[in-house]
Amino acid sequence: MKLIVCTLALALAGAVHAAPTFDEVRKAYRSSDAELLDRHGEAIQSLRIDMTVRRLPWVALNDISPALPAAVLQAEDQRFYQHDGVDWNAAAKAAWDNLFRTRPRGASTITMQLAALLDPTLQPAAKGRSWGQKWDQVKAARELDTQWTKQQIMEAYLNMVSYRGELQGVGAAARGMFGKAPSGLDLSEAVILASLLRGPAAGQKVVSQRACSLALELRLPSTCSEIQLRIVVAMSRPQLAAHLPPAPQVAQQLLTRSGQAVRSTLDAGLQRYAQNVLRQQLAALQGRNVNDGAVVVLDNASGEILAYVGNAGGGEVDGVAALRQAGSTLKPFLYELALERKQLTAASLMDDTAIDISTPGGMYIPQNYDKNFKGYVSVRTSLASSLNVPAVRTLVMTGMERFHERLREVGLSSLTRPAEYYGYSLALGSAEVSLLELSNAYRTLANGGMYGVVTLAPQATAASRRVLDARASFIVSDILADRAARSITFGLKNELATTFWAAVKTGTSKDMRDNWCVGYTDKYTVGVWVGNFDGQSMWDVSGVSGAAPVWRDVMDYLHRGQGSRAPKPPAGVVRQQIAYQPALEAARNEWFIAGTESPVIALVQDLHRAPKILYPGEAAIIALDPDIPDAIQRVFFQAQGGQDLSWQLDGEPLGQAASSYSWRPTPGQHQLALVDANAKLIATTRFQVRGLNKSAE
Repeated sequence: MKLIVCTLALALAGAVHAAPTFDEVRKAYRSSDAELLDRHGEAIQSLRIDMTVRRLPWVALNDISPALPAAVLQAEDQRFYQHDGVDWNAAAKAAWDNLFRTRPRGASTITMQLAALLDPTLQPAAKGRSWGQKWDQVKAARELDTQWTKQQIMEAYLNMVSYRGELQGVGAAARGMFGKAPSGLDLSEAVILASLLRGPAAGQKVVSQRACSLALELRLPSTCSEIQLRIVVAMSRPQLAAHLPPAPQVAQQLLTRSGQAVRSTLDAGLQRYAQNVLRQQLAALQGRNVNDGAVVVLDNASGEILAYVGNAGGGEVDGVAALRQAGSTLKPFLYELALERKQLTAASLMDDTAIDISTPGGMYIPQNYDKNFKGYVSVRTSLASSLNVPAVRTLVMTGMERFHERLREVGLSSLTRPAEYYGYSLALGSAEVSLLELSNAYRTLANGGMYGVVTLAPQATAASRRVLDARASFIVSDILADRAARSITFGLKNELATTFWAAVKTGTSKDMRDNWCVGYTDKYTVGVWVGNFDGQSMWDVSGVSGAAPVWRDVMDYLHRGQGSRAPKPPAGVVRQQIAYQPALEAARNEWFIAGTESPVIALVQDLHRAPKILYPGEAAIIALDPDIPDAIQRVFFQAQGGQDLSWQLDGEPLGQAASSYSWRPTPGQHQLALVDANAKLIATTRFQVRGLNKSAE
């Protein structure tokens, strides 16, 4: 209210008793909230800015239930349509009555009350208005009545008067006390609001007395008991209790001034759909300790953000901007770098067997998600099926510095530490990234290697720049869309297998703390993260079972009326029929950067690697996880060159060492050995398992 009065005072400076026009009052009115609009102008989110009072947007008289003006006239000004702003008959009666009353009674008309609302000099002091103020109020009311219509006076009054607590104006009062628009107020609710005007801070008993008397005067069908019950409910209701807001994080970013309406790039329907789908998936995963999630949808061509769901519950945390471990979602950029530098082709064979890499911090021994190795597999299979060991071998080939620089080039600004800090686990997503930046990096792949910024504000499309090779980006996209290539890990039927062309990658961080699914079609890029904002681990949740269902539903929604076409191969890409010798994978047509193609992919094996134990290492300490039941805890023994060799633990035979061996750990000191068919000792290691009791610590 202070803002309105000050604005009008400045606008009318110099006019002693010049009444503001109705249009000036309405223009000066400011909601305490700012409003976020979607790309089509639809209101999608409100954010309270002014904390001194609670007002909602101005409500036209035609949008207010007729019951309220009728109740207000009966309670405040029964001769409103007959007098000229001042009811002299009521004033004379009040003056006579006040001669015999210890508590004076006023005779302010609605017009006089409005005049006081518009002019701060007419506001009463603690002891009431002076005679000078009363006279000025009379003059101002008569001037308003001369210049305004009765309907304008009533409309302005209902929008500016205080009803209850901080609720000012009919919009805030109807929403705050009854949870409905002013147009939906019924007779009983109108009587209650009208009864509050004389004393917005009055207690329930006083309000009930006034409302029951007013209802009797208006001959309402409601009984006094019914009205009293509705007063109890209305006055105990949380004022303006908010529904689940669809875009609170965007509102916080874009809305800065009360009363403003800001258009964004969001699509209201898509925003609400993405939020609902995320909430439904989190509800389905509740038994697996998954409580939080986030979704972002980008327009590939413009970089406009079409949906931005920072979390599913409307809280403060912004999951779109928060930094979380990327998991396997960084692998496409690693393979793109190797393809671009012609160190690999999509047909190249990768060794998916145990590897140990010496680092300053000790031996680094990567494992696949399923704890098994696949032997020799192509780059296409390695990336599509998200195999870890081939990714680490690729990083050794490209170099950590180059890969780190490439991730920065595609917009992952959170990688501020040097490459050595992340080590070779950078290939498996040990770095922390935001969902927004990661999704935009995938949008770069979708756009053939062209990077551009994203935006929440409608604007001219920003210029993009090339950061990835168009040929390598195309091949990576083709791999990420290949459901057959990903089948050895994910199977043929899963949430990634859309009915239209889509390139997609999942990722799960260490200890299942973060779960990702990011992918794109020809027009859209969608990124989804699920997990827990407090960093707790999920229970047996992978990218396909966690984030992927949300990604699939959002993609289906986006393409409900149109399909998606695979990108056209850029210049410098050729398709070649290939065959493997030996036939490790089926013959197929494969994409190559021109000059790297080959019809035959032959395997040259190193058959002379010395057998050794890769895991556990010498003097390793294995701690049992207190969050995992003892019955299902496992340690996986791994060996290099374990063909024709067997495991022995503490002198007892276990099984063959050709593949990893699953052992249920027991606390204490242990000796693991590799032995040949004649029980000859080939390699040994000692390790310790620490249990959950004090004696084992």
